[in-house]
Amino acid sequence: MNKFQAMAVFVQVVDAGAFTRAADQMKLPKATVSTLIQSLESELSIKLLHRTTRQVSVTAEGAVYYEHCQRILSDVREAEEVLTRARRSPSGRLRIDAPTGLASEVIIPALPAFRARYPDIRLELGCSDRSVDLIEEGVDCAVRAGDLDDSSLIARRIGLMRYMTCASPGYVERHGRPYHPDELIHHQCVNYFGARSGRVFDWDFTRGGERIQVSLPGAISLNDSGAYTAAGLAGLGIVQMADFLMAPLIAQGRFVPLLEDWASDPLPVHVVYPQNRHLSAKVRVFVEWIAELLAAHPLMQ
Repeated sequence: MNKFQAMAVFVQVVDAGAFTRAADQMKLPKATVSTLIQSLESELSIKLLHRTTRQVSVTAEGAVYYEHCQRILSDVREAEEVLTRARRSPSGRLRIDAPTGLASEVIIPALPAFRARYPDIRLELGCSDRSVDLIEEGVDCAVRAGDLDDSSLIARRIGLMRYMTCASPGYVERHGRPYHPDELIHHQCVNYFGARSGRVFDWDFTRGGERIQVSLPGAISLNDSGAYTAAGLAGLGIVQMADFLMAPLIAQGRFVPLLEDWASDPLPVHVVYPQNRHLSAKVRVFVEWIAELLAAHPLMQ
């Protein structure tokens, strides 16, 4: 038995919560994963995992062994990186996830500079407004907007997302423009709902010491920023969107800003990664690069 491989497989099974997912993530046959775990338990003379037909959970002894395995594997990887960092740039597959609008308008246009700086990194960028499960889906790190609801992740704040209220010129021509948030009840508004929760988000407005938060009726609700933008451009109603998405469309005359003397609550932007995953050189350089990128963006601070 390759003890180091068996320890790595054990850690992956605990993180994934299933033999099949761990096997897929490590690109090993499921039978090999099972055999390595059984050999490890036999050599240690302890039961590391509780197995059921639906899930795998760690035993009390397994949890202690898991923590030691993590430290050992992390130390070995760190030692390898220290030895190789001086003679080669970070390399390998890097799986990132980011919101659709932020990816298409901010991250992707800047990727040529990232590729030029780190040519040996093979980047896989998932674009979705859904909050992915980093461990289960094998994602190294993610960029997220809004309050974080997963305390198991390490988060670094890298920017701020502000919002604007807009409509297409055609909509304004047909329905006029509101001059106060209270007037929105008489307009058609396009709502946005959370991809995971299904909850339709309220609209909020602040001016001076006055703050208004309302739920607006709408004939259509969407959960993707690209589709949401398209709905506004199609004249389906008033939209409230991030200003880095709106600004170029306003400059092109495709959107008309509304309620400009009112501000909406900004959302923090974080880059997150699992605290039980070794922060490899490739993840570290991406985290630093994305932080630099948003710090230099005029609409993200």
